[in-house]
Amino acid sequence: MRIALVGTENSHADHIVRLLNVDRISDARVVALVGDDEKTHKLAATGGITQVVPSSAELIGSVDALIVTNRDGALHREHAVPFLDAGIPVWVDKPLAASTADARAILDAAARSGTLVTSYSAVRWLADADVLAAAEVGDLQAVTVTGPADPDSEYSGIFFYGIHVADLAQRLAPGEPGPVEVDRVGSTIVARYRSNDVLVTLQLVTPRGDGRVPFHAEIVGRTGLVSRDVQLDAEYVVPGLKVFLEMLASGQRPLDDATMLAPITVLEQTHTNLR
Repeated sequence: MRIALVGTENSHADHIVRLLNVDRISDARVVALVGDDEKTHKLAATGGITQVVPSSAELIGSVDALIVTNRDGALHREHAVPFLDAGIPVWVDKPLAASTADARAILDAAARSGTLVTSYSAVRWLADADVLAAAEVGDLQAVTVTGPADPDSEYSGIFFYGIHVADLAQRLAPGEPGPVEVDRVGSTIVARYRSNDVLVTLQLVTPRGDGRVPFHAEIVGRTGLVSRDVQLDAEYVVPGLKVFLEMLASGQRPLDDATMLAPITVLEQTHTNLR
């Protein structure tokens, strides 16, 4: 399985290249990188990658899949859609896009060609997220997810880190999100909406230079409550990478369109209501 990767500025690219090309956790290999900067060439040397090109479009026809890891979700549509139109599976690491329109365009391209596509936060697949999702609390009433996010980030603002919080909330309270209400409390953006009659609250805390809050989730049901930090260890990218590899092997998408679109819709409404 020959994989191309675009978005080498993201630390996830380092993890993916190490896991596939150095640790060799599967038979898949990153065989091509997109970019012409020092970081890209250094990553190519680390992974023994000889094909480094300035444009992702040059790789169509020479690879079996594409991973898009650009920090800025506004770039994801332009990279993903041509590959999907060409019938090449794509993993858009996170976020799927920085607008609902771009997200729909990516999903529509996959539907037109019948090509596999997926997108999610690494946090969705962590062991602590599994524990929360499996907790027995009776009829679910409320979900609160807390984590870092900077509305002024150069990488499409709230989308860059906010996708981790929004996607974990979507896993814990799946469904089509209703209208999003937004408040500011100090350096925290609080977004609230309902999903299948469950009240969902996102607490997006602007990080400081000397640190940031951890990811945390609380679920409340009629018969119980679970509150838990969601830990990111040195191998936090592994579960999500394995989900992508399983998609390629099985031909089955791990998430449907509605699930991938929901956190983008929530973040777009949050961004709009902040103006």
